[in-house]
Amino acid sequence: MGVDLRQVVAGILTLAMFVMLGNMIKRDHFDSVEEKFPGSGRDTLENAKISKEGLSKKNSGPWKDDGQELKPCWSKPSEDVEQTEGYVLFSLTNGPEYHVSQIADAVVVARYLGATLVLPDIRGTKPGDERNFEEIYDVEKFISSLDGVVRVAKERPGKLSTRNLAAVKVPNRVTEDYIVEHVEPIYRSKGNIRLATYFPSVNMKRIERKSSSDSVACLAMFGTLELQPEINEVVDSMVERLRTLSRKSNGQFVAVDLRVEILEQNGCQGGDESGTKSCYNAQEVASFLRKVGFGKGTTIYLTESKWDSSLDALKDIFPKTYIKDGIIPADKKSKFLDSEGSEFEKIIDFYVCSQSDVFVPAISGLFYANVAGKRIASSKTQILVPTDISDSSASASNFITHYVSKKNHLAYSCLC
Repeated sequence: MGVDLRQVVAGILTLAMFVMLGNMIKRDHFDSVEEKFPGSGRDTLENAKISKEGLSKKNSGPWKDDGQELKPCWSKPSEDVEQTEGYVLFSLTNGPEYHVSQIADAVVVARYLGATLVLPDIRGTKPGDERNFEEIYDVEKFISSLDGVVRVAKERPGKLSTRNLAAVKVPNRVTEDYIVEHVEPIYRSKGNIRLATYFPSVNMKRIERKSSSDSVACLAMFGTLELQPEINEVVDSMVERLRTLSRKSNGQFVAVDLRVEILEQNGCQGGDESGTKSCYNAQEVASFLRKVGFGKGTTIYLTESKWDSSLDALKDIFPKTYIKDGIIPADKKSKFLDSEGSEFEKIIDFYVCSQSDVFVPAISGLFYANVAGKRIASSKTQILVPTDISDSSASASNFITHYVSKKNHLAYSCLC
């Protein structure tokens, strides 16, 4: 009896198909946690309807739900203050992580003095890098949020000159006692002051001591600053792009504050006496993320502006690692990335880090502290502080920032 060659070939192909199917099923079942992520099916981001809550309950990966929704504990002060004829001028400097604190101090001082607050200009770290407030922030939102708290002038009055304007420095989180002793006498004498906030330390921890200015400071810090529409659209577009690139993790991504020029400074060259480091490089961050359960398909956003070869160690382990240049809309690149100043880049980093599903501060400091505050205000409390891990099965929850785990961030004094 002859053998039909076509039947033999068909039989081999059928057997091969069954073997391939079996391997696919086995791989789907038994891939390691490092390689498999919640929502790693073939559905597109648009078709993925599984909620974050469902994912976190069903999977043991590092992605967690947002924290409990918080609402403002403060209320606008009801009592009136005696209005005076003078003005308080100030500038926003050094980036958005400083702006939050500078706004709060200026509003508290102006409120106490009964003075009119002049809308600030914005100054970058480079000489000549100056912008108007409305180039970054929503002016009408700022003014309306302070209605009944302090008067706000959009422009500096022409009658002001250096002769009737005194420069005054105040510490961050200025107190009423400090204003009474160091600011009010100068204001009464000169009639107008130009305020500058200095930072004796990076202290955003909650203080139990109560003050009548607390509600004003909370309002200023968490209720006044919103991005102007064009920048807000750019940030939203970049966040959406990162979510689209994160289809295998249900649109979730990690933002890491990692800037090479800061890592190269002396303060980042080693740990302190307690053995705790203040900065982590790309290799250390990659190892940390891997050990707490993030796999190679994780999308990562870095705050570094230009790609540096030292970042290759992170990209080798997490190929989907991006900086601003790779995800910003092409028609916005020349304005926001190629301009002479870096203020736009800092703003973008601050707000992308505030909206990511996970934030990893590889550098300690005010950027970390104030991004943490903004995230707490929006219930995005998965902030993981890197450290050296010897245990390969470490849980991400063990590395949640003390700002959240101990609820000792200033934000918890303002939001509840």
